Amino acid sequence: MAPVPKNIIITGAGGFIGPLLAARLLNDPGYRVILTDLADPVVPAGVKYPGNATTLKGDICDPAFVSSLLAAAAPLSAIFIFHGIMSAGSEANWDLSLRVNVDSVRGLLVALKDTYPGTRVIYSSSQAVYGQPLPAGKVTDEVTPTPEGTYGAHKLMMEVFINDMHRRGFIDAFSLRFPTVSVRPGRPTSAASSFLSGMIREPMKGEECVVPIKDRTFRSFLCSPNSLQENLIRVLNMDSSKLPKHIRHINIPGISVSIQELMDALAKYGGEDKLKYLKEEANPDLERILRSWAPELDTTTPLKLGLIKDESADSLVKQYIDSLKS
Repeated sequence: MAPVPKNIIITGAGGFIGPLLAARLLNDPGYRVILTDLADPVVPAGVKYPGNATTLKGDICDPAFVSSLLAAAAPLSAIFIFHGIMSAGSEANWDLSLRVNVDSVRGLLVALKDTYPGTRVIYSSSQAVYGQPLPAGKVTDEVTPTPEGTYGAHKLMMEVFINDMHRRGFIDAFSLRFPTVSVRPGRPTSAASSFLSGMIREPMKGEECVVPIKDRTFRSFLCSPNSLQENLIRVLNMDSSKLPKHIRHINIPGISVSIQELMDALAKYGGEDKLKYLKEEANPDLERILRSWAPELDTTTPLKLGLIKDESADSLVKQYIDSLKS
């Protein structure tokens, strides 16, 4: 007799990372995936086991919907918490960020404690938890998070809450501080870093992308969709004892990449003619957010935990452009 599939919830499944993970899980008969978002989630195309997916449309801020979601996933094995308001969107609307990025996550976690105590929780935090003052070199594990934006502040608040819930044995959690994911397919987002995908994606469609900072030496910490997908699976199956009970964050590995390096890779793999679609126009509000983030993080600890990282700006851009040909 075949083993019963493990039930996995993915919130924010209408975004980019949710479907990326769902596509991987739904190629394995060992998982049943419950996808939820405000809009109707879509089961990724081409997966081997689409029948193992359930989609639920609803407001994760509504306790009644949360109850129905958890009931639909019985017995629950794990939950990926991906829903949220992005960085620029959070800065523009503090109340909305508080409702979605803090209150809804807190309510969901408490409901999990009461319904499925000890469930594996994988929370999407962000490297936006780091702000000035930053060290001259890489951000190490010893650097104290000092977020300079609402998004990073609300993510850090939830990390502390999750640490305590894990310590108490209410949940079995990891908080993953994501780098900027590049190159994302699809449409621009309300993230301040959205252009770091757009400056490759839009020119490849013959469309303009505005780069909001006039400094080609500016560096960001990036990872590819493929490496993030693999690392999510590795954390899903990670031994909980690998981290202290009260310190549950992992800095997902990335690489430090400059705007110039992305432009060079676009020209190399997409063609020199694509550079004409890049418009460098300073946006002081976005630049303030971008410069508050760490340009490079030490990846020693996550690599020791068994996670992987990308090789170079070339590999990020080539991966995306090759995907357009398949």
